[in-house]
Amino acid sequence: MSLIRSLFTVKPIEASLSANDNLRRTLGLRDLIVLGVGAVIGAGIFVITGQAAAEHAGPALTISFVLAGLAAALAALSYAEFAAMLPVSGSAYVYAYATFGELLAWFIGWNVVAEYLLAVSSVAVGWSGYGVGLLHSLGIDMPAVLSNAPLAFRDGHFVATGAWINLPALLVVAAITALLYAGTRQSTAFASVVVALKVLVVILFVVFGLQYIDTSLWHPYVPPSQGGDHYGWAGVFRAATSVFYAYIGFDAVATAAQETRNPQQNVPAGILISLAICTVLYIVVAAVLTGLVPYPQLATAEPVATALAAHPPLAWLKLLTQVGAVAGLTSVILVMHMGLARILYSMAGDGLLPRTFGAVHERFRTPHRTTLLVGTIGGLLAAVFPLSLLGDLLSMGTLLAFATVCIGVLVLRRTRPELPRGFRVPAAPVVCSLGVLVCLFLLAQMNLGNWMLLAGWTVLGMLIYVGYGYRHSRLRSGTR
Repeated sequence: MSLIRSLFTVKPIEASLSANDNLRRTLGLRDLIVLGVGAVIGAGIFVITGQAAAEHAGPALTISFVLAGLAAALAALSYAEFAAMLPVSGSAYVYAYATFGELLAWFIGWNVVAEYLLAVSSVAVGWSGYGVGLLHSLGIDMPAVLSNAPLAFRDGHFVATGAWINLPALLVVAAITALLYAGTRQSTAFASVVVALKVLVVILFVVFGLQYIDTSLWHPYVPPSQGGDHYGWAGVFRAATSVFYAYIGFDAVATAAQETRNPQQNVPAGILISLAICTVLYIVVAAVLTGLVPYPQLATAEPVATALAAHPPLAWLKLLTQVGAVAGLTSVILVMHMGLARILYSMAGDGLLPRTFGAVHERFRTPHRTTLLVGTIGGLLAAVFPLSLLGDLLSMGTLLAFATVCIGVLVLRRTRPELPRGFRVPAAPVVCSLGVLVCLFLLAQMNLGNWMLLAGWTVLGMLIYVGYGYRHSRLRSGTR
């Protein structure tokens, strides 16, 4: 087999389906919806909404969420078809392996690793902002040098902030790692409680916030351009890219397919239901938030609490919002952490990463080594880097993965039309093509500095593949 041909060796779907299933199937449809909502309703709604409105879109943030939601919905339909056809751990990485071959599967898998790793870290940073705010409301002040990132990313380069470490962000990742180490079922039971709490908080914010909306704050709806992507329609599109990562929860549902009962039906349903619930909540919250205070005032670590603080009769809700945000962001970290550990587990099972990462704990039946690895690296990133940088890079990795899955559906429709599909994308040529175009359009809104960081991550991934994955691939060595 030639070198070029071997790099594009496709892993048969039958091989993925017949692989040893060492993970315990304990999750039902309700659990998957909890995972999806738990991942989506988090930093996007409690943190990024304020920053995106203040820095890019103003009141037109609602349009940004509609655009990001459209891209997510188009990709979600493609994910649902793949998840019903190939209900195993690994998500976009496994789908790419079955359609484009090993090299592109590694490229997508490596970007999905970045996607989830940055999700863990960025949401932990958001958790820190609300956690510190909650402590302040309770009369406890944490030193700024221990609760902020020591580095900021401005104009394409890093600068020191004077802080030492974001300690709360590091500690919450450590706690979630310990919980996930002990078992998936225990983790989803915990997530069910915090998801119910944060959805209640979001609903209360909308219901009571509507009474204090000043519609004059929505004018002009699209603020005049201040240059670059600061307001104007360029800002609306840029904000859509920034908030896009908030929609990756349904991707986390797909990664749990191998631990799901009746995955052919439950996974597609979990993906689409969780996305629909969260898209509506995002748009409504963005409208209320920008109607409570002037949008430039929302550039804080806890914008929802900031908006409530501007209206004294809502002071009681501010404290509850801080509690709900802390709980809600905790569940997002849990779901993203869980998803990444299982993606690494799948890559190790294919021989592209060291076999040790494919180990399953004898007692807990969880991929414990990848869980510890994600916790260590994710915690360190959260302790050092700011939310704005982590969120942008996360969105880029997500968009690349989503575009690939949309293309993959069309490829498999031609190459393997006989495969049973529990769910089919309606009008697939149109829907999938639109999904790719919207994802690429949002990617084009990123600045050069972010593209350079993504390029650096890609080079690192290629070095790992050349140095280890290519030589140890189980597919090409015939051990599968």
